[in-house]
Amino acid sequence: MPLSIDNVNFSNIALVGDRVLVKPKSEQDRTKTGLFLPPGVQEKEYIQAGYVVTVGPGYPIPAITDPDEPWKDNKEQVKYVPLQPLEGDLVVYLQSSAWEVELNGEKFFIVPHNSILLIISNQDLFQ
Repeated sequence: MPLSIDNVNFSNIALVGDRVLVKPKSEQDRTKTGLFLPPGVQEKEYIQAGYVVTVGPGYPIPAITDPDEPWKDNKEQVKYVPLQPLEGDLVVYLQSSAWEVELNGEKFFIVPHNSILLIISNQDLFQ
């Protein structure tokens, strides 16, 4: 059973680290020959496709400090290596690594960046 959260404003969602929030692409209910698929068949596939809703900041880079210069201000500004996928991209990812969440009654997946196998850019969001 997935985690379910209601009344979520998507502009307030901030993912941590190398995580990507993905809305699954609409599933096919028939095979290419026209046979109807039973419910749940698509969810058992090893790979899935979906649209990127939002991405985390990326991989953190350790701050470089000079211990022999004590007069310098040592405020460490966190820097990140950004992630490849952008909002609206179509991604193909490993289903086994994704975590299912339900936001406002819709199904989404939180996918680690290293589980994304393919990115197709310039797709319209939720096409």
